Amino acid sequence: MDDRIKAVLDLYHARMQEERSRPREEAPGGRDGGHDQRMRAIGPETGQVMNILARSLPSPTILELGTSFGYSGIWLAEAARATGGKLITMELHGYKSAHAREMAEKAGLADWIDFRVGDAVSMIGDLARKVDFVFVDLWKDLYVPCLEAFYPRLNPGAIIVADNMIRPGTEDVKRYGLAIRALPGMSSVLLPVGTGIEVSRFEPDAAFNR
Repeated sequence: MDDRIKAVLDLYHARMQEERSRPREEAPGGRDGGHDQRMRAIGPETGQVMNILARSLPSPTILELGTSFGYSGIWLAEAARATGGKLITMELHGYKSAHAREMAEKAGLADWIDFRVGDAVSMIGDLARKVDFVFVDLWKDLYVPCLEAFYPRLNPGAIIVADNMIRPGTEDVKRYGLAIRALPGMSSVLLPVGTGIEVSRFEPDAAFNR
């Protein structure tokens, strides 16, 4: 990580610390209200794991489902820059995507990111290329619909990481865990990193599935 990226991560970490020090309040309007200012970001440990995994792939096309305010995208875009890849990040709310773009520009990573705003399932269907890495971290009832949308677009050897698989541990994420393990060519493991990540790898010619 160069100094520009470290400085941006420090800004995010300070915001995360401040957010976690005060009582949790849900934004008016819910998921579609456009007023939510909470980051709900992954922690640095999860970011480092994803960065390591993405860096293991040659020139990967990385798909992030749930840009939010851009924290996880910094880790993924750094991996894209290091490997000659590209990050495509999708977010429902334009104001969150705009903030993420601003922070990526401060970090010197914006040239490696394609910011897209809209419905993730629909936008996945519009992808012109297959993908090598997927990070799933959006509304939990969209985990399985997104899985169904991106599964046909996975390149052999693709890695998928889904967040919040242990905490808060909703029925939606449990359904995702069962669904991805049932797919042909998919091996998967649940890791106690951060709030829990399901790490999966797609090998269509594998002789076994998990």
